[in-house]
Amino acid sequence: MASSIILAAANKSLLAAPSQCHSFSLCPRRPPPLHSHSSPSKPFLHLHSLSLTSLHRRLIPVPALDSDVPHPLDQGSTLKVKNNSRKEEWDFWTAKFSAGANVPFLLLQMPQILLNAKNLISGNKTALLAVPWLGMLTGLLGNLSLLSYFAKKRETEVIVVQTLGVVSIYVVIAQLAMAEAMPLPYFMVTSVVVATGLLLNFLNYFGMLNAGIWRFWEDFITVCGLSVLPQVMWSTFVPYIPNSILPGVISFVTAVAAVVMARIGKLSEKGVKFVGAISGWTATLLFMWMPVSQMWTNFLNPDNIKGLSAFSMLLAMIGNGLMIPRALFIRDFMWFTGSTWAAVFYGYGNILCMYYFNSISGKFLLAATASLVSWIEVSLPYRHGSMERHCSLWIQLTS
Repeated sequence: MASSIILAAANKSLLAAPSQCHSFSLCPRRPPPLHSHSSPSKPFLHLHSLSLTSLHRRLIPVPALDSDVPHPLDQGSTLKVKNNSRKEEWDFWTAKFSAGANVPFLLLQMPQILLNAKNLISGNKTALLAVPWLGMLTGLLGNLSLLSYFAKKRETEVIVVQTLGVVSIYVVIAQLAMAEAMPLPYFMVTSVVVATGLLLNFLNYFGMLNAGIWRFWEDFITVCGLSVLPQVMWSTFVPYIPNSILPGVISFVTAVAAVVMARIGKLSEKGVKFVGAISGWTATLLFMWMPVSQMWTNFLNPDNIKGLSAFSMLLAMIGNGLMIPRALFIRDFMWFTGSTWAAVFYGYGNILCMYYFNSISGKFLLAATASLVSWIEVSLPYRHGSMERHCSLWIQLTS
């Protein structure tokens, strides 16, 4: 989801050669160079004007279907925004908040990895059967899809978060395979997909990948994500509904047809854009479904809630909450939706359920509530402004 405040290098990115800096997120965030008190030359004034314009490009709202489209800073904009120095500060700090999400997310998975290693060393392979490999595989697919999404947007800090998620979940899956809790053929296929995905995302991030290969990878994760999501949603309510693979099969056929039609030019421009956004949204919806599934389980089996870790839920709330400011700053509706939903419903929602069933104290709930409310308030740009400013922000974000 820092040292002293460092202003974003908008002037630096404009003065640098194109080969030295391809996107804002790859440029070092350093303060602009100091100049003498003499009157600046006209070329410098022109560059300074361009730097302000390019910085303000970040503040243009991004429609939901355009969430997966990169929005570099070097495009022009007519949007006029005051308090430029404050925007530069927010660019620096929101990036640092996103990078800071690595800590809670790493701590979130580490206890499970250490426990699995302890059981493997002691020869207690049966204990690893308690970890559902299918659920871990679903989370891995979600992280891999979001890694591709953010790699295309050049959001360096979140790329690290998603890469860490992919690697940590893969370690757990490897432990399950070692304990024979996961079928070996599935593990081999998963290993190939993970290695390929990490390599392709790395090459694409640094501009060393052929566009056709990247499109094929995007089509692959689109089909996988759209096939898994309805099946996971259906399986949540079994046995109250029949156990069936029909939702997954139908969605798989639909996804393949949509991708093929998009590639052969049978869809409109808006339809092609919609298909291109599916992979990111399916990954987001998979993570958004996690609290729904967990709360449904809590409702059916209240006694099982004692098996939940309040500390883990707090880490989930903190990790996702740390990424909300960056999503708001770059106007990424999909990222904002997923992070806010996970922080409020998965992290805080489960904490609320644990309090309702007397698993945690009122002081723990109060501390979590105060932290979440305070952080959401701090996350809002123009937080010292009027109510009209807040309303305007939400209107722009959802437009």
